[in-house]
Amino acid sequence: MNTTSEKIGHLIYQVRQEKGLTQAEFAKRLNTSQSAVNRIEHGHQNLSMDMLGRISDVLNKQIISLNTNAVSLRIEGGHKLSGEISVKTSKNAAVGLICASLLNKGTTKLKSVARIEEVNRLVEVLESIGVKVRWLPGNDLEIKPPAKLNLENINGIAARKTRSVIMFVGALMHDYKEFKIPYAGGCELGKRTVLPHIYALEEFGTNIIAKTGHYNITSKLKLPKRDVVLYESGDTTTENALMAAAGFEGETVIKMASANYAIQDMCFFLQKLGVKIDGIGTTTLRVRGQKRMKKNISYAPSEDPVEAMTFIAAAIATDSTITIKRAPIDFLELELLKLEKMGLRYDTSEKYKAENNKTDLVDLTIHEHNGKLIAPEDKLYGRPFPGLNIDNLPYFVPIVAVAKGRSMIHDWVYEDRALMFTEMKKIGVDLELADPHRVFINGPTRWRAADLVCPSGIRPAVIILIGMLAATGTSMLRNVYTINRGYEDLAERLNSLGAHIGIVHEV
Repeated sequence: MNTTSEKIGHLIYQVRQEKGLTQAEFAKRLNTSQSAVNRIEHGHQNLSMDMLGRISDVLNKQIISLNTNAVSLRIEGGHKLSGEISVKTSKNAAVGLICASLLNKGTTKLKSVARIEEVNRLVEVLESIGVKVRWLPGNDLEIKPPAKLNLENINGIAARKTRSVIMFVGALMHDYKEFKIPYAGGCELGKRTVLPHIYALEEFGTNIIAKTGHYNITSKLKLPKRDVVLYESGDTTTENALMAAAGFEGETVIKMASANYAIQDMCFFLQKLGVKIDGIGTTTLRVRGQKRMKKNISYAPSEDPVEAMTFIAAAIATDSTITIKRAPIDFLELELLKLEKMGLRYDTSEKYKAENNKTDLVDLTIHEHNGKLIAPEDKLYGRPFPGLNIDNLPYFVPIVAVAKGRSMIHDWVYEDRALMFTEMKKIGVDLELADPHRVFINGPTRWRAADLVCPSGIRPAVIILIGMLAATGTSMLRNVYTINRGYEDLAERLNSLGAHIGIVHEV
């Protein structure tokens, strides 16, 4: 795979496979021949910008930075990690709070926000509709809405690169009776339905209808006459329902809510705006909102448990001792118990509070296991909090890969994520795909270097990087925009622990 055309063709082939499209189906959607698709995927067809744009639209994924250099990573693996690393604030909390800032007619300052691509896309969307957004020292993000938003001017390109824009509905429905937002994008992890959002917001008098390329939203607001039972206990669904309830002075009861870390951060933020919320950290929330919120407030989202889990997995895969500072322990306890039963040794400091003065943090030291980890006796699976975090589950793939024995990971939430786990076979993992949701892994792994393109899911992309850290030799991980959607300076931060990762800009 030497030429740019071959690299782009391979990426198109990979994404088409992930989407479950045959060459014939793909050709039909592109309005071209199957032989042309075959030439494209083998790098034997000159691609115009127009054709690349059409391919991106059909696959719902931008194909390798079409007019800029793609960023790739060169990993010299086989090195032990050591030292300390501090966990940054939560990506999922940040994107929810950015959406919730639209409820506030005053100035919102979010403190120490991770400068990741997901946040950058939301900032672009906010700016396109007239919101004044600026970065302050310390990665603080200041958000000032105008008296009236220009929703007709919304940046569709930026909006389609993130699923988070669906959460604009819960905030905007209070001020705009009719508007539209582009289809949500983001990770390609399967058929991530928006029906739970639609059903929840219908209880407040808001209807969402899918049209060509957009969701059309109409609102005839009403306080729900019954408890709002969520069709699915999803994080973003719960956040949308919270923002909807926050704009009503009466009481709304939300049941089957997610109690996860991002939802708790949103609840604490809304409380600073004057919203009364009981039941934070449980699956039943009682919300008494306000019709108009106008305050100049500052809020610090808490640290990211998924980022903490990333460094835990990196330490275990490379058989290293590192200290992970500012880890939100309440959202890692079950993961650590599973690891303890596998034979991992770790220490924690006394608990202390995050800057929001709510979330408990610890400094967590992971010790070398010297190849003594054993496979868990039962399957590993994610579930809504207080279960094993659904986004933490993929990090058990490189972990069980270094354990002795046979492990089963059941990723029941997403249709396609377990399929992406199979890329780990290319760096030495003995992995069997049982079905689209379950994989068996036989350890311990003899890691090997490889040259791979990032899959389109954040977590599957990062676990490949972790495996490459463990593999002796030089690996290439190409087009890491996916990783940058969810992590700020991950390569540099791993290098601070002793990893050898170089950043490569490719045409």
